[in-house]
Amino acid sequence: MSEYWILATILLPIIGGVLTPLLPFKNRKTMMWYLEAIMLLTSAIVWKLILNGPTEVFHIIYFVEDLSISFKIDGVSMVFAGLVSLLWPLATLYSFEYMEHEERERIFFLFYSTTYGVTLGIAFASDLLSMYFFYELLTLSTVPLVIHTLKREAILAARKYLYYSIGGAAFAMIGLVFVIIYGVTCEFQLGGVLDMALIGDKKNLLLWVYLIAFMGFGVKAAMWPMSSWLPDAGVAPTPVTALLHAVAVVKAGVFAIIRLTYYSFGTSFLKDTWVQHVVMGFAMFTIVYGCSMAVKETHLKRRLAYSTVSNLSYVIFGVTLMTPLGLVGALCHLVCHAVMKIGAFFCAGAFMQQTGKSYIYEMDGVGRKMPVVFGCFTVASLGLMGVPGLAGFISKWNLASAAVESGNVQAYFGIGCLLASALLTALYMMNIVIHAFFPKKEFDYGILSGVTDPGWRMCVPLVIFAVSTVMLGLFSGPLVEFFKMIAVEGV
Repeated sequence: MSEYWILATILLPIIGGVLTPLLPFKNRKTMMWYLEAIMLLTSAIVWKLILNGPTEVFHIIYFVEDLSISFKIDGVSMVFAGLVSLLWPLATLYSFEYMEHEERERIFFLFYSTTYGVTLGIAFASDLLSMYFFYELLTLSTVPLVIHTLKREAILAARKYLYYSIGGAAFAMIGLVFVIIYGVTCEFQLGGVLDMALIGDKKNLLLWVYLIAFMGFGVKAAMWPMSSWLPDAGVAPTPVTALLHAVAVVKAGVFAIIRLTYYSFGTSFLKDTWVQHVVMGFAMFTIVYGCSMAVKETHLKRRLAYSTVSNLSYVIFGVTLMTPLGLVGALCHLVCHAVMKIGAFFCAGAFMQQTGKSYIYEMDGVGRKMPVVFGCFTVASLGLMGVPGLAGFISKWNLASAAVESGNVQAYFGIGCLLASALLTALYMMNIVIHAFFPKKEFDYGILSGVTDPGWRMCVPLVIFAVSTVMLGLFSGPLVEFFKMIAVEGV
């Protein structure tokens, strides 16, 4: 029966989204109830599957020989699907108020809902081919969200995102083809699936193929030098950018890199080779690059976008350690960053909607007018900095511990990059908080007349994300132990 439930999680939001522009809703409120019910029902089914544990592979469509679209549930799919299913209903609730005065709202929710199902398809894919299929669909379902406003900058951003994504997918396809040819199977298996007897003297060729595929999937993970699409995509409505930057697209990129490294090529094949040093070097550089760009950026959403560029490479750095503890650290930051960053983006969106302003130098005094929004933003900022007791500290601690345990000299320099990033994060995040709560003495609060916190549909998700940032920081033990089981046993 589990195969039918998995199909339901993928098809329910897709079909529900497609029907949104077609159904004759009596009013907007009815449409909101309909959409939120779909999100909650989908998430409930996802958690039913997660609690039932791993499943066997089942095939939906066969192409040729043993190539098919197939699904299964294992440890890392539980992590990704569980994360997405918790955040999406809250993001949808937030979007109801945010999109209230936007045009083409039904079309927006068509693609917003569809993207949920496609993302779950990536999470539950049992092999590289199936994941690649949904990975491509993710591009197609999110381009209309980026272009939603139809303004010139949105069209240019969507075009750039599409070009980058198509190019990255072409590189990733090369890795898929070689795994099919030189693998025992195409199915994901912890430790990899390559057949060394078939590879023979072609190991160096396969290492080059891994690098190409790694950089291909690295496009959606916003790794330098393919990261510039992400700040540009900030022109989309905030519910979109929050999902692009915290949940769906960028996390799909790092999830794909985890699958490629640990479940297709295998760390025993890659570790201590030249390609490990190259990909780790890219991750380390991107960590510092993203933070450095964020420090000098004055547009609020673009600053948070560069922060995402940096933090995604925290996850990739953990992956490139190619050890069980490295995978633990990567999964930990994948979860913790998603919660902190979606909260930060939603706070930014609330500020921009309530004030009509977008730049950090325009934020003076607004914290006292919007205490809920900027109280939550402060929690997210402290978490991203890695303050003890909050989610960011737990993930950074696990990444640094994994780097020390690896014994890799290059990884020690990676710890330095993490420390430098923490300092730069403090600069660019607390600068916003200081502007919001501590304006200059001569500041005239009269210019903020009428500015208040948004309604409950936007505030409730913010508070939940802030509380979750604290809870993950204080009670992360069981979650980290689960990640260790995944890294060692595959679950």
